[in-house]
Amino acid sequence: MQKRFLGKSGLEVSALGLGCMGLSHGYGPATDTRQAVELIRAAVERGVTFFDTAEVYGPYLNEEVVGEALKPFRDRVVIATKFGFTFGEDNKQQNLNSRPEHIREAVEGSLRRLKTDVIDLYYQHRVDPDVPIEDVAGAVKDLIAEGKVKHFGLSEAGAQTIRRAHAVQPVAALQSEYSMWWREPEQEIMPVLEELGIGFVPFSPLGKGFLTGAIKTGTTFGADDFRSQVPRFAAEAIEANEKLVVLLSELVAGKGVTSAQIALSWLLAQKPWIVPIPGTTKLHRLEENMGAADVVLSPEDLGKITQALDTVKITGERYPASLQARVGR
Repeated sequence: MQKRFLGKSGLEVSALGLGCMGLSHGYGPATDTRQAVELIRAAVERGVTFFDTAEVYGPYLNEEVVGEALKPFRDRVVIATKFGFTFGEDNKQQNLNSRPEHIREAVEGSLRRLKTDVIDLYYQHRVDPDVPIEDVAGAVKDLIAEGKVKHFGLSEAGAQTIRRAHAVQPVAALQSEYSMWWREPEQEIMPVLEELGIGFVPFSPLGKGFLTGAIKTGTTFGADDFRSQVPRFAAEAIEANEKLVVLLSELVAGKGVTSAQIALSWLLAQKPWIVPIPGTTKLHRLEENMGAADVVLSPEDLGKITQALDTVKITGERYPASLQARVGR
């Protein structure tokens, strides 16, 4: 697996990471712990060195699984996790909380669950409008000085928030959604990241499964699958958006690659400091995704793909209204 640096931070990771959320959270019942551990370790064996989790995934369960899986390989891997929430009594209600005193509590829990003495990349999961970002960055700066955290990250933050945070504590990476069907970061965010030397970690690089071609007209999702709440996955939106899947199938025809691999290799080709983190629960999908790192797209290929993407208008918001309010701040 090729390596990349996340911006100018000096943090080197595999060109593709593994998003671990789906093993425990968001897409139906949690994967059996033993199977989840085996999948994560299979990724290590195939050269993946970058693993993404968060306290909110579960909550807490995913960090425990990642910690267990990576404990034997701790000196070979980079672990990213996130803070920024407190939870109701049933652990279902999520409340934004990035107060410095809470960040201090959160980091201790994450360190314990991850079975490590330092977190390589510590993201604010969502911007908290009640806490100045300078206070958040300052709290993480203190944790870095104490040796509990190595690098600071933001997730789904707006351009001005990124600038303000970076002025207090250099931001190593921004994690936000970016893919062939969500290209908004190209407009304002990516130029800021390039200017400041910040890496970009796209989550949902396969459009929450849509870009693989596995989701078709008539596909439904269980109540415990996050996509059941997402307007972009409503029946009429899936039908309207299938033209993107058709386009992808036409682009891969005769190339000996899959739609998922083209979608990931397209992302990798956008900037050398972009590191997508596709997630999966299946070994064959893991191997398929990792194979994208070896797909080389020529300038002509990229031009043709981008030109084709520009002709496709995607239907539906990427988040329900309640969650949409938490992004881009």
